[in-house]
Amino acid sequence: MFTGIVEELAQIKSIESRKKGIRYSISAEFVMDDIKIGDSISVNGVCLTITDTMKDFFCMDLVEETLDKSNLGDLKEGDFVNLERAMKVTDRFGGHIVQGHVESLGVILEKQVQDDEAILSVGLDPEWLRYCIPKGSITLDGVSLTIAKIEGNIIEVALIPHTLKNTTLGLKDKTDTLNIETDVIGKYIDRLLSFDANEEEIDTNILKAIRNIQYGES
Repeated sequence: MFTGIVEELAQIKSIESRKKGIRYSISAEFVMDDIKIGDSISVNGVCLTITDTMKDFFCMDLVEETLDKSNLGDLKEGDFVNLERAMKVTDRFGGHIVQGHVESLGVILEKQVQDDEAILSVGLDPEWLRYCIPKGSITLDGVSLTIAKIEGNIIEVALIPHTLKNTTLGLKDKTDTLNIETDVIGKYIDRLLSFDANEEEIDTNILKAIRNIQYGES
């Protein structure tokens, strides 16, 4: 689990094609002090597993599902990415609950920059608007942000100078894509309110097998 507080703006060292997907090598400094093979790390908001580590870079494999649902497949060697290591139980909760499970891609429709601050207008797939509320949380490229306004299927977020300087959001502009993860709490509430076991497609053979294991029913 993550909190959407980016720890480092890092650079893609190399991209290697694999039989099913690609392998990223990412040059980093700050996050290298305690990562190891098997650790989870958020890369532009996508939870990935570290498969190898060297002195100043680490590797991870990206499968087709990840490439289809995120913008990681569009990046090139030399591009920058947002990094966040998995949260420790003892850490402060700086942002909000972020799983690293990207749901969709958003598109920057407008970026209004004034002094050192900016307002992003981001177009979303209407399917995910049900989990967006004004002053609610959303994750854009792994950055925990507050939704300032919603108009139709467009959300607005405000970016402070620190965010512009230390994340990819400062480098992105109109027409660029963003990895979107909406608030998981809203999704659980929606599921709880809409779930009806009687309307679900139940495999009766599996149900019988489960009950036989649990209760000895035949």
